[in-house]
This record gives sequence, structure tokens and C-alpha cells, in this order.
Amino acid sequence: MDAGLGVALGAAVVWGVYIYLLKRLFSGYSPAALTVLLNTFAVAWYLPVAATEVDGATAALSGFGPSEIGITALTIVMTALAFILFLRAIEDGDVSYVTPINKTVPMFVLPLEVVILGQVLTPLQVAGVVVATLAVYVANYDPGGFLKPIVKAANSRPAQLALLSAMCYAVSDLGKRVALQELAIPERLWVPLLLVGIAVVLLPGAIRNPPRDVSLRADLPKFALAGGMVALGEHLTTLAFAVLPASIASPIINTQAIVAVILGGILLGERHFRVRLIAAVLAVIGVTMIAL
Repeated sequence: MDAGLGVALGAAVVWGVYIYLLKRLFSGYSPAALTVLLNTFAVAWYLPVAATEVDGATAALSGFGPSEIGITALTIVMTALAFILFLRAIEDGDVSYVTPINKTVPMFVLPLEVVILGQVLTPLQVAGVVVATLAVYVANYDPGGFLKPIVKAANSRPAQLALLSAMCYAVSDLGKRVALQELAIPERLWVPLLLVGIAVVLLPGAIRNPPRDVSLRADLPKFALAGGMVALGEHLTTLAFAVLPASIASPIINTQAIVAVILGGILLGERHFRVRLIAAVLAVIGVTMIAL
């Protein structure tokens, strides 16, 4: 458990920096094209790691049945959809605004575990859901009335996309937990399966919306850097979900919100930094209470 917590924290740092890089480095790429290119580089980075378990991966693939295929497909599709929605959200809104809302994923993970896997909801976890919800309120705070932040979030396209993305991520997080624990799919097989699967799902959209007014050759170093972070982040995330319940791994990994908000506020000079930092901290407190 202790090792899993450390790995999950490492994943949070990697993903937090990655979110900042997405906003900072890439423009002119459609969400689908950007995801396909990033995952292609990520798979290239991860191949040497996957190659160390070729025999185990081959044996696991030969034993794939309907359950393994169904859970893998569901997780791939929901992860792809969640990431596309998140990219559209940060395209339209500030990183420091979108991220605290998007990283309330555990608020949705826990009810799913209660209904599907029989997880028992404690009073502290209920309170955590309330605090995580409050983070969404604070992220939308604007003087002018108690209900104004709620109205703002309801009418804000970035907020709507971020929340919808969080719901999709919740389903994918639960899928990862089932795949890696209940179905015992090897970690070094799971990572390339997920990355390649997402790229395949989004490839038709990438072809229909190719990059415009950009130099792909000039951007190759950026893709190599970001792709390496995707490979590392997904590897650490997979290791965490292999040993921790989803309701614990997900809150810890989603503390990436603080990293992203700090980088967005300081390095990108985004507005309302202090309020959104408070929102990120509240989101982290809320999801931590859910995990306890």
C-alpha cells in the first residue's frame, strides 16, 4: 500500500506538468490529431519496457475472453473520450479554471464503486464529496450573489466539458482497477494496449482534422518530450491502480490539479490565480477525504 501511494503521487506530478505542457506547447492541432501523435510517441518510448515481458504478455493475450475484451474496450473508449473533452475544455478556458473542475473525478468514482463493486460509503467520504463539489463552486466564484458561481458553471462551456470529462475518467479509472486487479492483466501489457487503443479509436477523427498551419517536423521534439511524459505517467498510473483501490488511487493521482494550477497561474499568468488555487486545494482535500 505504501509503495502504491508513492507511485500514485509520482503520477500526479507527471500528469500535472503534462497538463501545463499541453496548454503551453501545442496549438493548431485538433484534439484527435494531437492525441494520436502523443500516443504514438508514448508507445515508442514504452516499447523497451513492454519488451521485457513479451512472454507474459503473449500468454495473457491468448487467454483474453469476453470480460477482458469488454473491460479493455470500455476503458479505452472512455479514456479517449475523457481526454478529448479535457483538451477542448483547456482550449476554451484557462488551465487553472478547468483543472480543479476536471480533477473531481473521484467524486464520480466512489459512487460507481458503491453500486458496481459494493464499496461502503462512510460519513467522511460523503463529506469529501461535498468538499470536492465546493471546489467547483470556488473555481467559478465571482462576486455578485451566492448562486452566481453555480450559474456561471452551468453556462460555461469549459466547465461543462471539464465535468463531462471527469465523469468519463471515472468510468475509465474503474475499468483500470477491474482490468489490473480482478482480471489480472499484466501492467506492461496494459499500458501499450491502452495507448494504442486510444490512438486507433481517434485515428479517423485525426485524419478528418489534420494539423493546420503548423510544422510537424519542427514540433517533433515537443512531441517526443510530451510523449515520454505520457508513457511515464501511464506507467506510474497503471502501477498504482494495480495495487490500490480505485477510490484511493484516483484521488491521489488527481492531485495533479495543484501542479497544473500553480504552473498555469505562475508561468501562463492566468487570471484569478489565488481563487483557483484555493479551488484546487479544496478539490484535493475533498478527494483525499473520499479516499480515507
